[in-house]
Amino acid sequence: MSDHQSKLHQLLHQNLAELNLTQMAANYRETLDEAARHNSSMLEVLSSLVAMEVTSRRQRALQRRIIQARLPKVKTLAEYKFDFPKRIPKQKIVRLFDCQFIEQHQSAVLIGPTGVGKTHLLTAMGYTACERGISVRFTRVIDMINRLTTAQINGTLEQVLKVYLKPSLLLLDELGYLPIDKRGADLLFQVVAARYESGSIVITTNRPFRDWGRIFDVDNTLATAMIDRLMHHGEAIAIQGDSFRTKDGTTGQ
Repeated sequence: MSDHQSKLHQLLHQNLAELNLTQMAANYRETLDEAARHNSSMLEVLSSLVAMEVTSRRQRALQRRIIQARLPKVKTLAEYKFDFPKRIPKQKIVRLFDCQFIEQHQSAVLIGPTGVGKTHLLTAMGYTACERGISVRFTRVIDMINRLTTAQINGTLEQVLKVYLKPSLLLLDELGYLPIDKRGADLLFQVVAARYESGSIVITTNRPFRDWGRIFDVDNTLATAMIDRLMHHGEAIAIQGDSFRTKDGTTGQ
């Protein structure tokens, strides 16, 4: 390689790095060598390098969205065992995974006993949304309430609320497993009411709607108002069956 070619390579690498085209900077020499062996056109070389950069950026963006979503694990719909629950509306669930309900600011509530895979479906839904470039936040209901309660005491409630209001999809897991006091119920309602017709929520719960009043240490009025906002542009999906964990002796679902 001549001094002139060496300087050109060095300059090209520096310019690509300065433009943050990291994959092109890392792969252009190998791509040029491959092109020379196969007599590829300049258009083919450029197309190949740009494709590498785009693929890399999409993958990095996906990883950022997954981290920001706080998904407990990466789960997929394909891994879910639809043949195990005694009764499950498969078509309704599969339809949620096209993510159109998120674009329409609709919501859903997955209702079923412990161990039928509600958290698996919720997590898989979050991963699918991340793949489609949608902002997501996953949290257990009680964890969100505890964080909002602390923020309210510290005078930072407005700031912390944004964590749960900004994402296009909010995934709330395990409503009904622990009792919620009046302050917690009010804070949860604030989130549901603020996202009404402006952002989607999917909630998992082991309690049918008729029992939601028992979850909160208040009268049924707040529970009714919450259900009304969730179901006005949403649907309830009931799953019946035994526990995956009891069957397998694991927590895989």
